[in-house]
Amino acid sequence: MLKTITLIDGSVYAHSVCDAAAWVSKRANASVELLHVLGRREGATETADFSGSIGLGARTALLEELAELDAQKAKLTQKRGRALLEDAKAHVTDAGVSDVTTSLRYGDLAETVQELEVDAHMIVVGKRGEAADFAKLHLGSNLERVVRSTQRPVLVASRKFEPVSKILIAFDGGDSVGKAIDHMIRSQIFAGISCHLLMVATDNATARDQVQGACDQLKDAGYDATCDVKPGQPEKVIAAEVEAGEYGLLIMGAYGHSRIRNLIIGSTTTEMIRSCMVPIMLYR
Repeated sequence: MLKTITLIDGSVYAHSVCDAAAWVSKRANASVELLHVLGRREGATETADFSGSIGLGARTALLEELAELDAQKAKLTQKRGRALLEDAKAHVTDAGVSDVTTSLRYGDLAETVQELEVDAHMIVVGKRGEAADFAKLHLGSNLERVVRSTQRPVLVASRKFEPVSKILIAFDGGDSVGKAIDHMIRSQIFAGISCHLLMVATDNATARDQVQGACDQLKDAGYDATCDVKPGQPEKVIAAEVEAGEYGLLIMGAYGHSRIRNLIIGSTTTEMIRSCMVPIMLYR
């Protein structure tokens, strides 16, 4: 049985992540594995400044006290992690998923997801983690790393999740969005949901033929699909279309360029995640 790996932390996105995972899993007939990963340095305290005036005996006593505090903090961190997972499990179970497991791990989040994704069909994560700066619209620090490292689609949950009844596909003709369309054709997750393919490009015959070909693939698979081509900056045009069309989900390819290029000229993927108020399904 396939599983939906669902990344849980203490952020305000936790309930939305659980709702999204439950919706996906019920439609895909998949189990849910709730995962909370503690960093390798989780529970570490700041290093004290030991001056030369502290005697050997006092320094030893202080080190022992710090070690005891570290152990207590680590226990509390584990206890908090288990509590987060139990709350999330209750939420997903109440949403109608019967096969729900929890996993508390130490290590790197992206590496842990890679290890566990072998029999997973999807990863669900919140747009921002509990340490993100909401005032500056910062995204979760691990989000891009997870998306770039996994071979599975990643559903990025927004603040609130509602069952999806209308999908916008940001079509650019690339391999990633081709993978998304292929997944939609083979999966039952989006069956019966209308979709619209939007290509942001110069409006010409070549662009229209390209997006129409993808639209026809979805129609042949039974989808109620439409398509269009609009000029402009992708992030602005797509965000405006999402809002105007009242779509419940945006599907798009993710991080098609290197981190260095993204650092220099920015990333459409990052901007879309930051600005869109609906969940986004990412494919690489």
